[in-house]
Amino acid sequence: MIPRPRYLQKMISLRDKHVIKVVTGIRRSGKSTLFKLFQEYLLGDGVFPKQIISLNMEDPAYRKLLTWEKLYDHIDAQLQSDKKNYVFIDEIQNVKDFQRAADGLFIKDNVDLYLTGSNSRIQSGKLATMLTGRYVKIHILPLSFKEYVSAVGEDNMPQKFQKFLELGGFPQSLEFTEIDDIKSYIESIYDTIVVRDISESNNFRDISRLERVIKFMADNIGKETSANNIANTMLEDGIKINTRTVERYLKALCDSFILYRADRYDVRGKKLLKTLSKYYIADTGLRYTLLGDRQIDTGRMLENIVYLELARRNRKVYAGKMDVLHKVEDETGKVKNRYVQKEIDFVVEGGSGTEYYQVAQTVLDPVTLERELSPLSAVSDHRPKYLLTLDALPVNDYNGIKQIYVLDWLLE
Repeated sequence: MIPRPRYLQKMISLRDKHVIKVVTGIRRSGKSTLFKLFQEYLLGDGVFPKQIISLNMEDPAYRKLLTWEKLYDHIDAQLQSDKKNYVFIDEIQNVKDFQRAADGLFIKDNVDLYLTGSNSRIQSGKLATMLTGRYVKIHILPLSFKEYVSAVGEDNMPQKFQKFLELGGFPQSLEFTEIDDIKSYIESIYDTIVVRDISESNNFRDISRLERVIKFMADNIGKETSANNIANTMLEDGIKINTRTVERYLKALCDSFILYRADRYDVRGKKLLKTLSKYYIADTGLRYTLLGDRQIDTGRMLENIVYLELARRNRKVYAGKMDVLHKVEDETGKVKNRYVQKEIDFVVEGGSGTEYYQVAQTVLDPVTLERELSPLSAVSDHRPKYLLTLDALPVNDYNGIKQIYVLDWLLE
């Protein structure tokens, strides 16, 4: 099993806390493996095997337990009355009225309960209602580059990063050596999510239109996007779809963790903007599989990887926007003040406060360097500012803006 230290430490920190621990994330991102890693930790920390009850509700062996009453009775019969019991239920959304079993186990003083689920029935809004607010989420993503390197070795790092950039980090994909096999595996994940987790759960009947929206979003990661823009673009291609339907599709894609939304943040006004969010895909291998070789686009996929890494580090990530006052000459030579909009790739909020990030494939050209530094330079506060690039150079400092080789940053 590939170590997942960040998530494992989170599980350890929540151990025995009186909340239901719910592990969420895109299918095949490693939720079941995280359970196994944590169970190994428990066994090594003095917990006896009989204290651990683990069920995967997609396993046909548990086909008779797919109602909440039968599941509850099955688990209750195995509980050790004089010890803490650690109960793990994988893919619990397959159990009818699963929240009733979860609530029944939760109120027992000797049960520490852990759940996973993959479709929209166990996403944030519905989960809060079903579990009456007595839960905490541990959100898991496919492998980070650091986790990927821990599995494949540290030699020839740039070449391995290029492969990671294209094929992503679904853990099981590392078992394959041929690119075609990896793509087929990722396609199977995609098909399962679209058909089972999205279409069936949301009663979407026109899968072809849904897939057109998915491919549009994959092709436009990191770009300002709105449901209205998508509907208009598809109409130009001869596909009639209304804005409300696109909004439902986008919500379902985010609920199933194929997409993540970064709302725009006005740095000068210090407020969130309601329009033109940016979206990023859960794994760059999904984008490569959907769009093919012609759409590798290293710069945008690098931005996607940085977004996911910031999210992994428990940060709130926004797309920054800033109006900067410039003096410009009009056609008569008269100097006027004019606001020019600049974009900062990511405005990040977390435990250490606000940070600003700009991402670029290369800034060896002085003009490109100035263009990338300019938005960060316009920010007047003294919070940390970073320029992440694929230029394998020592850390540079430009008046407080640190340029860092992105592989070093990813491996921190």
